[in-house]
Amino acid sequence: MTRCSLSPTPPSLDFEGPGLFGPDTGLGMPTCLMCLCIRSSVYCDDSHIDKIPLLPKETAYFYARFNKIKHVKATDFANLRSLKVIDLTGNKISDVEDNALRDLPRLRELILSDNQLQALPELPTSLKSIDVRNNLLTSAGIHPGAFQDLSHLEFVYLSHNRLDYVPTPLPESLRVLHLQYNNIQSLHEDTFCNRHELSYLRRALEDIRLDGNPINLSHYAQAYVCLPRLPVGRML
Repeated sequence: MTRCSLSPTPPSLDFEGPGLFGPDTGLGMPTCLMCLCIRSSVYCDDSHIDKIPLLPKETAYFYARFNKIKHVKATDFANLRSLKVIDLTGNKISDVEDNALRDLPRLRELILSDNQLQALPELPTSLKSIDVRNNLLTSAGIHPGAFQDLSHLEFVYLSHNRLDYVPTPLPESLRVLHLQYNNIQSLHEDTFCNRHELSYLRRALEDIRLDGNPINLSHYAQAYVCLPRLPVGRML
């Protein structure tokens, strides 16, 4: 395990994106001085950065937790096609440009918890897990069908936000949906099930959390007849 060398970097080294200290950092050395670079992983936790730093093109795992980042631009991850994990927990992010993540073909885990997001950007179809707990997300800030085409999505964590309803439709691959401590007051028969197909079963979705919402789940029994387990939440 080593930090990037202080010796001159050959011009062929392939970095993409904006420089951490401006245009003079075209070869990307400051990123690996400020952060820890280990093979395809870049760790920038607690580095006092306020923007996404310049990343090597081969970066697969990027961690920049507990910093001062406020915005994620479309150019921040441009051409970083090997990215699998992005973890920006505990920043001050209020905005992610809509096409900042959409074209990352291998991204499987996105963690944006403990930020100030009011809306979700477009998401890549490769995504397996998204964690946006403890933000300011509203239902209006989630595109209709935002999760529908994410056929690999298994884990969605949306607790402690400002959602008024469950974002639908949900992909068949989904296993975990945490929505506790929002403002959800009602459900529909089609929220999880298919009212036009009485034999429909959603076998994968076994963990739904709705506790901490102003909804009495006992009033919506038809909403979960297709589920293997009842959601967690108020029943009285």
